[in-house]
Amino acid sequence: MHRALKWFAVLTTIGMLLILLGGALVTKTDSGMGCGRSWPLCDGKFVPSDITPELVIELAHRLVSGSVGFMVLILSVWAWRKIGHKRETKFLSLLSCIFLLAQALIGAAAVIWGQSDFVLALHFGISLISFASVFLLTLLIFEVDKKFESEKLIIDKRMKFHITGIMVYSFIVVYSGALVRHTKSSLICKDWPLCVNSSPGLPGNIFQWVQMGHRAAAGIIFIWVAYAAIIAIRHYKHQKVLYWGWVASLVLVFLQVCFGALIIFSRLNLYIALGHALFISCFFGVMSYLLLLSSRSKKNSIALEKTQAGYNEAEEQL
Repeated sequence: MHRALKWFAVLTTIGMLLILLGGALVTKTDSGMGCGRSWPLCDGKFVPSDITPELVIELAHRLVSGSVGFMVLILSVWAWRKIGHKRETKFLSLLSCIFLLAQALIGAAAVIWGQSDFVLALHFGISLISFASVFLLTLLIFEVDKKFESEKLIIDKRMKFHITGIMVYSFIVVYSGALVRHTKSSLICKDWPLCVNSSPGLPGNIFQWVQMGHRAAAGIIFIWVAYAAIIAIRHYKHQKVLYWGWVASLVLVFLQVCFGALIIFSRLNLYIALGHALFISCFFGVMSYLLLLSSRSKKNSIALEKTQAGYNEAEEQL
């Protein structure tokens, strides 16, 4: 069912992931001004004459972003028409378009007028929301065939708290990580996990505060996800989607922490840095889906209570 739509949704999701990685590549290679203060053209031309590696990276990122932007628009309209009866479809369609537009406008504003590091750090978080919206829309399209019973999950209040809390807290981790990149604080502490090369005690400058603040935030989210995953493994084995969702989240956040450490040890190896961005993007996508399942749980609980009440009433009549 909707085979063409499924393929298109998968390709669009992959395209959104490429935008995220492309944006990270632009930042890590200092290619943001590869096309000068010109947008959407490059140095005011369709085909620039002075080709540099920074120009190629920035121009490629713009071309991919523009192409995938049209794909997101087509996917949103297509999904709205085909599976608009699913309650989350219209919201996610609008959300994916709105945040993709916001992502593009912030990127354009940074090129034309320039922005502070604290504002630029928001760009990656907005890009993650846009990616997650498209990812969830793709999952909704695949759910139509009822290949897994994700709409019948019952999630208790404790697990809902962990899902919502980790989702919100992950924005802090993402923002702090983006701030590390934009303030060029990645190697201000050349040791890991502590900043041994600095003076003992608290960080001595703003760059050390940014770096160590991100490490502390990443450590907390790893511990939190591990705790929630243990709860899921113990009490949600019968709900496979939730069970494996938490297992995947734990693996991804573990890889994220490992690659974060490797960035320091490798002295900013580009491929390791891109892997770090990839894992946090995938982690955010999985957590977004768990949040979607959590939002459905209240409705499922009410339906279960009504069904149970009906059974009890029938037994009393007998």
